[in-house]
Amino acid sequence: MEQPSLKDIEEVKKDFTIANKKLSSVKNEINNLVFGQNLVIDQILISILAEGHALIIGLPGLAKTRIVSFLSIILGFATKRVQFTPDLMPSDILGSEILEENAKSGKDFRFIEGPIFSQLLLADEINRASPRTQSALLQAMQEKKVTITGNTYDLPKPFHVLATQNPIDQEGTYPLPEAQLDRFLMNIRISYPDQSAERKILNLSNEKTDASPKNVLSSNELLEIQNFVKDIPVGESVVQYILNIIKQSRPETSEVKSVKENILWGPSPRASLALMTTCKAKAFLENRYSPSVFDVQSLVKPILSHRLRLNISAKSENVNIEEILDDVINHTKN
Repeated sequence: MEQPSLKDIEEVKKDFTIANKKLSSVKNEINNLVFGQNLVIDQILISILAEGHALIIGLPGLAKTRIVSFLSIILGFATKRVQFTPDLMPSDILGSEILEENAKSGKDFRFIEGPIFSQLLLADEINRASPRTQSALLQAMQEKKVTITGNTYDLPKPFHVLATQNPIDQEGTYPLPEAQLDRFLMNIRISYPDQSAERKILNLSNEKTDASPKNVLSSNELLEIQNFVKDIPVGESVVQYILNIIKQSRPETSEVKSVKENILWGPSPRASLALMTTCKAKAFLENRYSPSVFDVQSLVKPILSHRLRLNISAKSENVNIEEILDDVINHTKN
């Protein structure tokens, strides 16, 4: 195999620096507008860099929608927002065919695109829609295309779904099925900001003008950065660590007591791929040329927490999946 020349390596380093500066500008812009949610913002950016979708779970008033709305402007996305409700129909998201008059052929069907034909779909309170409507997103999220009355339509590039969910309200909601959850690359939990961040929020509310985001990146530039992230090399030790984490998360192969006792089924190979792509994205976000084992460890919970299924006994005892994942991390050797 031909080794890259010194000139080629210098070119890659130059491209890496340019792309990373652009991403740093994105982070600076959003951090000037949203306070106390740096980890959440980083995880959303990691999801986007890894070409995935994210489910953001948190109480009302914690800036879930604000973060997504601001990021859509900063990243130059063509964005559509759908407020999910029990009466929402699949056609309200995907679109539908209508019969209309045509001067040449008389009557003809024409497809009217739904809001899913956007670069970023903000699905607000996704668990309020019926399972039938939730399932309308399955093909789109996995294959980035939709099929309507036998005709297949490609979605724009890039295409991402950022969905929000309130963990407290249960009345009038429909829990997302495992197949739907598995389509989300990351399960991001948003919590209260610390006191200093909340002080900034209060001070900002006293200003006369509303803070508004500026566009920093174009969608084409983002596609270039996503392709760059794909090519980031991953060391064999990191690959083996990912495989070990997945092995210890499955009750059939795990040596971790809490996994064997509480988990009904573990993550699929899609989870392994998710850990691989997101650790590359995290390394790039932090201006490093390749990921480490520590990147994988920091991503285990957002990647695997929605891909493990508790058994009936564990549910009745309110066993915490994140504590089980702590056991997995502690047991798995670097």
